[in-house]
Amino acid sequence: MKTHAQAVVIGGGVIGCSILYHLTKLGWTDVVLLERDELTSGSTWHAAANIHGLHDNNNITRIQNYTMDLYNALEAETGQSCGVFQPGSLYLAQTEAREHQLRLQAAKAKYYGLNFYEVDRAEAERLHPLVDYDGIRCIMYEPSGGNVDPSGVTNAYASGARQNGAEIYRFTPVTATDQQSDGTWVVKTPKGDIVTPVVVNAAGLWGREVAAMAGIDLPLLPTEHQYFVTETISEIADMDRRLPSVADRDGEYYLRQEGLGLLVGAYEKDLRFWAEDGTPQGFGHELFADDLERIEPNMMRAIDRVPVVGSAGIKRVINGPMIWSPDSNALFGPVPELKGYFCCNGIIPGFSQSGGLGSLTAEWIVTGEPHLDMFPWDMARFGAWADKKFTKARVGDQYANRFSIHFPNEERSAGRPARVRPIYEAQKAMGAVFGLNYGWEHPLWFSDTPGTVDTNGFTRQNWFEPVGAECHMLRDKAGIIDISNFAKYSVTGAGAAEWLNAVFANNMPKAVGRSCLTPLIGVRGGIAGDFTVTKLDDEEFLIIGSGLAERYHLRFFNAVARPDTVTFESKTEAICGFNVAGPESRALLERLTNADLSTEAFPFMRSQKITLAGVDLVALRVSFTGDLGWELHCNTEDQQRLYEALIEAGKAFGAGPVGSRALMSLRVEKGYGSWSREYSPEYWPQEVGLDQLIKLEKDFLNKAAYVALKDNAPRETLHVIDVLEVDQADASGGEPIFLPDGTPVGRVSSGTYGYTVGKSLALGFLKGVDAGAEVDVMILGKPHRGVVLAEPPFDPKGERLRA
Repeated sequence: MKTHAQAVVIGGGVIGCSILYHLTKLGWTDVVLLERDELTSGSTWHAAANIHGLHDNNNITRIQNYTMDLYNALEAETGQSCGVFQPGSLYLAQTEAREHQLRLQAAKAKYYGLNFYEVDRAEAERLHPLVDYDGIRCIMYEPSGGNVDPSGVTNAYASGARQNGAEIYRFTPVTATDQQSDGTWVVKTPKGDIVTPVVVNAAGLWGREVAAMAGIDLPLLPTEHQYFVTETISEIADMDRRLPSVADRDGEYYLRQEGLGLLVGAYEKDLRFWAEDGTPQGFGHELFADDLERIEPNMMRAIDRVPVVGSAGIKRVINGPMIWSPDSNALFGPVPELKGYFCCNGIIPGFSQSGGLGSLTAEWIVTGEPHLDMFPWDMARFGAWADKKFTKARVGDQYANRFSIHFPNEERSAGRPARVRPIYEAQKAMGAVFGLNYGWEHPLWFSDTPGTVDTNGFTRQNWFEPVGAECHMLRDKAGIIDISNFAKYSVTGAGAAEWLNAVFANNMPKAVGRSCLTPLIGVRGGIAGDFTVTKLDDEEFLIIGSGLAERYHLRFFNAVARPDTVTFESKTEAICGFNVAGPESRALLERLTNADLSTEAFPFMRSQKITLAGVDLVALRVSFTGDLGWELHCNTEDQQRLYEALIEAGKAFGAGPVGSRALMSLRVEKGYGSWSREYSPEYWPQEVGLDQLIKLEKDFLNKAAYVALKDNAPRETLHVIDVLEVDQADASGGEPIFLPDGTPVGRVSSGTYGYTVGKSLALGFLKGVDAGAEVDVMILGKPHRGVVLAEPPFDPKGERLRA
């Protein structure tokens, strides 16, 4: 067995073999895969192996279509059959909400040039005559949908990897992964050790155990999952073609042809967890006892829709384990706290995603960053707060609601609260409806009735009017926004400024009390983050960034060597914050402090350490609302006292609490971008207007990558669109944008109603479209005419900010 390798992949399922194959395609041929048993052991071998291309997330749609296209090419390259059947897939909508979802996906398919379109009942009956289409509102057809052979695909990846020089060792369990002082890893097995700079955990059902060897706690939990295959059905045996699969997600089952019968699977409400304390080491190709009674309600809905299921005998039942993350998306990418350790775990639709995940993981390893923004799958989206209790609650909710629609702005309650601030109960008593941000509860909006919960849908919901009232209150008077979930970092010590200048692209403030906005540049030259940096003292800086991305950004902070004299520390738990904004914000705050808040004494983008309501804090003259305002950052133990004082003082001005949904509307009115929506590694600085903040006279992280693309014309640019034709629905993000003649020109990144400007607004990326042009925004999958604005509709000159 080899003693050294460029990378060691742990796990011989479909994902591990795909990663190995894709590493070799990128030129890393000195790579090894270790499998504790036989290839496909665990979850791979018994998977239903359905393949489909469309997903609510645009980038996941891209990688699923890459995967589907890859299988035939993989067969041709390796000579190993993947068992590909692509008779198509029919998607059925029984409800208005499902129809909205399918029409939006059809619009996205048109934008990306994918084959997914509506068919009428007559065509659907021709395609699949065994389905009863009564009660179906809308039918979509995906011609390339189907299924593959799990063992065939896995072995095709393995064959391709071997042909390119990789080595695979079966029956070689990993017993330890020890990191050395130089950052390399020793991967230990009973057959010998391998030294490598890169370890990839693709261990499937054993992902937790393999991670624990490196001191990592992955939020994963297995469940049982059942499907059954019928005996031969005469109507199918008499056909001269294969039937398309049926995606009746409102019925909460899936169905496709298997042999001359049908395969029916379900995600039942009465689920069963398995191996909560660890996957048994000896488990391999075993199955659990059948328990069809558990999925009987789902089976009955399948029988109602496809009656021949009810008259066919059951040939076999598969009840095997699957391992889930808390949101059912992959845990993917390098572990921020460790050098050279990658994860690719918790994949549910593995055969729709294996190629894309393998390709992106290999690309990340070889080049340092994937070409697509995959933050929804990045393992850094979870932290230590995603403990066993949270994971179990969320996995249970994800399994039982596998086919439920994930609506825009939806916030699921399972496993919450995970982390709360001191004012959580006070906010709840004030009618706060909470959302989840990196484990923290934060107010989305405030209801007149405590205990109110969100309704969900693609159209305007129960929060539409209350959020509008919050927006008007802030714009007309003042509002108090809890911004405690922003990530906060303290950088102190001799050389702090020099280190920060080596990290960030803008020049760090030189004078105490100055603040700056700065991009963080990604490995490929895109926008990895946007931050506010404030100089508090000679060798003390406060950094504020996206709370959602705190663990993600740790990779970039760790990429620049830090002198022993410089201390970098997260203060997100230790510091809370409020944004007090609006035309009366100065007067409100002046009631609580002796500090001079006039523009002359406290200009825009300045900071001061002040005392307010007896609380010592850092005040920044900045506001994400685009209005006059201050951010106030205090110690967590002072949060409740400060909040009570602000709320009480606000009463004299008609001011009160404002949630993050209103903040979304206010910042879109101002045309402000937000990380993970408008700012991501996919976008170049010149495409989002941040290039003016980059200072090339100094060195900074990934400067060479930016310099290589800085003179490129923007591929597309960020614009505000006034959507003129709306009816109870606004853009929310992800909707494609077309010219009136049907030419695809862009997509929405953020959408909302701009209450204080009286417009339905979309922030979107457009190609070759200038201000004044008319476009069609595909809200609910239907064209809604809009006009591209030359400037943001609220305070385009920034006069309110600087008042």
